[in-house]
Amino acid sequence: MIATESIVTHRPYEEDRPSVNGLWDKKYLLFLEGITAVFDGFKALDIEAFGIGHQELRVVIGPNGAGKTTMCDVISGKTLPTTGRVHYNSADITTWSDTDIARNGIGRKFQTPTVYDSLTAFENMELALPGHQAVWANLFGRTTTSDRDRIMALLARVRLETCAHTQARHLSHGQRQWLAISTLILSNPKLLLIDEPAAGLTDAETGLTADLLLELREKHTIMVIEHDMDFVRRLDAKVTVLNEGRILAEGSLEEVQNNHEVREAYLGR
Repeated sequence: MIATESIVTHRPYEEDRPSVNGLWDKKYLLFLEGITAVFDGFKALDIEAFGIGHQELRVVIGPNGAGKTTMCDVISGKTLPTTGRVHYNSADITTWSDTDIARNGIGRKFQTPTVYDSLTAFENMELALPGHQAVWANLFGRTTTSDRDRIMALLARVRLETCAHTQARHLSHGQRQWLAISTLILSNPKLLLIDEPAAGLTDAETGLTADLLLELREKHTIMVIEHDMDFVRRLDAKVTVLNEGRILAEGSLEEVQNNHEVREAYLGR
């Protein structure tokens, strides 16, 4: 068994915190410091410090109710933290609206793919083009040749080029996941928050999704929430374990799996 002290983050990132080191952003794209989220007296999140580096792929795991979704809500601006600061790309975005945060490069994909069933894969992508979200732009906007080429390149990247003119309702669950991720990529986000991308996928789809995330890491920072340990193993990334709103451990998957506190809280159940 690996010593717990080498994994559990009692005082993590101590010298890298924005309140201590003004150069934190040279190492991290995202940094949470002193974050709590309290609802009706219940502390759903209590994170002393947490950072994700530039072009890093980080996986966050934990039992149901561990605070994973609340953490994403705080980062994306859906939930205002009770205390603490959210630092992103050299800025304090704690009080920014979710719209402003999205416009500044944080994209989020929820567990259930958010695509429009009555539109084709290509039309879903068109709708996601920067500047096409407004009603007027959608009614009267024009998709340029450059836009069309970019859309088709992204669809090809996720093996959907032959489904470009297929309504989303007829796509498999895995294909809908890939389409939802692709719509996010159109806006060139710096940080992708991806919730359970392997949920409900076939083995083949799971492998392709893992390959896609590994490819995306070359140009994006990615935080993945996941329960499927086989999928996590495919990603071969640093793992952060949440439990009862707190960071319980960090390290490779092998390291956290050998942590008895992690096994008791999550992996052994």
